[in-house]
Amino acid sequence: MKFDGLKIGFAVTGSHCTLSEIIKVMKRLVDEGAVVTPIISYSVDSMDTRFGKAEEWKHQFQDITQREPICTIPQAEPIGPKKMFDCVVIAPCTGNTLAKLANGIIDTPVLMAAKSHLRNQKPVVLAISTNDGLGLNARNIGTLLITKNIYLVPFGQDNPQVKANSLVAHMDKVPETILMACDGRQIQPVLLDYL
Repeated sequence: MKFDGLKIGFAVTGSHCTLSEIIKVMKRLVDEGAVVTPIISYSVDSMDTRFGKAEEWKHQFQDITQREPICTIPQAEPIGPKKMFDCVVIAPCTGNTLAKLANGIIDTPVLMAAKSHLRNQKPVVLAISTNDGLGLNARNIGTLLITKNIYLVPFGQDNPQVKANSLVAHMDKVPETILMACDGRQIQPVLLDYL
């Protein structure tokens, strides 16, 4: 299996409309042999939305991975010192998380997981999902594109006529991006048509 024994921290942030896609990716990684540990942001941990209830999402993550989600900063801090993962994935990665990561703000379990993991010079994969990727967050995406050990899942404009600044990663490319990132390479091309 492609991911046999690969230890992945799978961090999920509050782009609630993409969580159903993320469930499929998480399941695929587990089915292909990865050892996946969910890491969830405060909003995913507590916010009920029209896309589902927080408790239901947490149960699904736990059912798929057979691991309790990491949902606090103290739980995420040992990720680096204990060398818990080969790769940390943030999918979906919201504009808020992008901006904070690009500017060194570590105030959620997901951001602490990324920071703690990066101390070991290991890959962090970002699957962006933000309505302002070509707006205020464009500079943060640029910063992260040139940051060592950060890799982006290919992304594109998901609805340019209605939301001209919106960017969303091709979530089906998360597994391939992880494999390449673990080999120290950025998957190409990074910019893809979304439609």
